[in-house]
Amino acid sequence: MSTLSYPTGRRTQSDTACLLRDEVRLLSLLATGLPVEAVARRLHVCPRTVRRRCRGVCDKIGVGSVIEAVAWAARRRLI
Repeated sequence: MSTLSYPTGRRTQSDTACLLRDEVRLLSLLATGLPVEAVARRLHVCPRTVRRRCRGVCDKIGVGSVIEAVAWAARRRLI
């Protein structure tokens, strides 16, 4: 699975959603354009874990894809 777009029970985007330091790091690595497998190696987890964490971040901030999550974090100057 190469795409990181997930169907979610979308919540409305929240400006007050609090991301954990690890979630911000995950988005930072993905923002550089690294593939999931490379991100997984850097975080010392398996690619499946990276995908699961991405879904969690997307659900938490109310977006439907990792690209939207990265843009959300960039707009808030988290990454």
